[in-house]
Amino acid sequence: MKKSYRGKERLQLSENRKRLGDPKYYNNRELSWLAFNERVLQEALDQRNPLLERCKFLAIFSSNLDEFFMVRVAGLKDQVEAGFNKPENKAGLTPKEQLAAISKKNHQLVDMQSSTFKHVLLPMLADENITFLTMDDLDQQMKLNMERYFDDQVFPVLTPMAVDAYRPFPMLANKSINLAVLLEDERAKNDIVELEEVVKTAIVQVPSVLKRFIKVDIPDSNITYFIMLEDIISHFIYKLFAGYKVISVTEFRITRNADMTIHEEGARDLLKEIEKELKKRKWGAAVRLEVKRKQYDPNMLNFLLSVLEIHYKDVYEMDGPIDLTFLFSFHKSLEPTHEHLVYETLIPQPPQDMGDSEDLYELAKERDLFFHHPYESFEPIVDFVSDAADDPDVLAIKQTLYRVSGDSPVIEGLKRAAEQGKQVTVLVELKARFDEENNVQWAKELEKAGCHVIYGMTYLKTHSKITLVVRRRNNQIEQFVHLGTGNYNDQTAKIYTDMGIITSKREFGIDATNFFNYLSGYAEKPLFHQLSMAPFDMKTDFLSDIDIEMENHKKYGDGYIIFKMNSLTDKDLIMKMYEASCAGVNIDLIVRGICCLRPQIPGVSENIRVISIVGRFLEHTRIYYFRHHQNSKMYLSSADLMTRNMEKRVELLFPIIDGNIKQRLYEILQIISNDNVKARMQDQNGIYHYVEKADEAPKIDSQMELFKRAYMVKEDEE
Repeated sequence: MKKSYRGKERLQLSENRKRLGDPKYYNNRELSWLAFNERVLQEALDQRNPLLERCKFLAIFSSNLDEFFMVRVAGLKDQVEAGFNKPENKAGLTPKEQLAAISKKNHQLVDMQSSTFKHVLLPMLADENITFLTMDDLDQQMKLNMERYFDDQVFPVLTPMAVDAYRPFPMLANKSINLAVLLEDERAKNDIVELEEVVKTAIVQVPSVLKRFIKVDIPDSNITYFIMLEDIISHFIYKLFAGYKVISVTEFRITRNADMTIHEEGARDLLKEIEKELKKRKWGAAVRLEVKRKQYDPNMLNFLLSVLEIHYKDVYEMDGPIDLTFLFSFHKSLEPTHEHLVYETLIPQPPQDMGDSEDLYELAKERDLFFHHPYESFEPIVDFVSDAADDPDVLAIKQTLYRVSGDSPVIEGLKRAAEQGKQVTVLVELKARFDEENNVQWAKELEKAGCHVIYGMTYLKTHSKITLVVRRRNNQIEQFVHLGTGNYNDQTAKIYTDMGIITSKREFGIDATNFFNYLSGYAEKPLFHQLSMAPFDMKTDFLSDIDIEMENHKKYGDGYIIFKMNSLTDKDLIMKMYEASCAGVNIDLIVRGICCLRPQIPGVSENIRVISIVGRFLEHTRIYYFRHHQNSKMYLSSADLMTRNMEKRVELLFPIIDGNIKQRLYEILQIISNDNVKARMQDQNGIYHYVEKADEAPKIDSQMELFKRAYMVKEDEE
């Protein structure tokens, strides 16, 4: 009887998993990402945001979309080209079906983007005496001024590229803006040339080294006027083609496949392999063609489709300027003179755990220290490395670097430490997408300074955020460890929400030492005391903790899980959350971007709530909380709950041991969960809606609330 019972139990479990794996219960990864980028676009329409910040959200939307095409769309096109036609394992769509759905949604979003800029933001800018002009808007004198600017500043930089039998279509760089010019040979009027040689084609690239938006100086005007560089070039382009009549000018932009294929097993020197692949990135296959609506020549468009070997469904017509990422620099240029159109300046405060002390090493010997950026300053993390570099008692510094700033004080501290004879080991992840070139340069500089530079593990990206400082004081070895959710980047720390701890607890020091030795040498994966590591243990540990939560819920009825992350895609973890929901466990998910889980489905996920917060700061913290009845667990991590993080990256999950920090983290999670200003909730169909605020409930903008609390702590201390 017992054996039969267990057999039925296993069969029931198998049937339940099969039911919960039904594709209709999952959002497609790519379409979920597009839904996230739509939320970014909606911020450009949100009247609560200052005007120039709304412009900046349009730039973020455009930049996001570029990367999406260069990597995700390009990858799907590669699958179609290779003949792969099986459905992806969660939402059940084939690559062709995904591309069709992506094209349909993206055309809607791009139209919404153009409409937002042209019909919403431009009129509002005009109300603020900031106006964009076209050449047709200029009077004769202004045109003469623009002609002088073109002749002096632009013409010398331009290079017309003829396209004919002897000069093939040029290899145009990824994301460059170009003008395709159709010309008529005026000598044909005198029968000097054959008829078929009358019409010519040429390409002129809009130089990226010149500013995209040009200020038009009008004396005695209180209005600031701008004109786009490509409009000026188009108007005066005839000057490049003496003896030819310009028939049409078609403005276009190509997006290319920029995903790198690195054959690590055959690469004896990964640094050289990365450098070789970087040179190829600019010239990958075209995956998107953008043109200006009502301005392009249909014959030229057909020509471009032919030479680029792409389909008309890959064409995006822009009702306004192509490539709105110029709004980043536009925002920056106007910020000093239009402070009322940008966010109020918020200064990161001294970390609460630091108090009045300036010696974080002495504090860390007493207790764990917690840091919450950008609400609290990133400066102590820079000091953690810098002070170690200058401390004669420090013997070694070991650190992982994924992305750093252009003028990184962290890099400078590591170089200085090595030059002073300390043992400095730095793992620089050369495969950090779109930061490869920067990281190659940093690796060379660190090696030159005397650091031991390693590049991680074959086939795996090292995404962990950890620093170990080894110090000898009074003949005793002390180990200090910083663990974080975000990069060692002092610039992004001002606009990304991230967390970290510094601890001197012995077990963390041992784990950190073993972690670095594992990465740099030859050894089996270590057994950790406190850390959990992907791709080995982390996923199993998450599944186990969810199982424990279900068991506790059966006993006590108080099962509760809160996960905060950037993206959720891993099917095993989603299915386990579905199981937990079916068992009655309440689950709050705060997922900024991709979320393949669908909440609120009866009999599947009715106890799961999913919110996304897109606001002033980019939500980047990864926090994982399990109530476990009266023995709650709180973790921070470098990892999202994505298959790539669980299986293809070196990641770290670390527990919060200190009770005060754990309580503070729980309060932060509650504030974020109760956001009713910037939070959007996902319904059972995968659609996001702003959280409805009850009439009597106070407004909670979680990001502003957390900044307010950081300021209050400072006031209390004073």
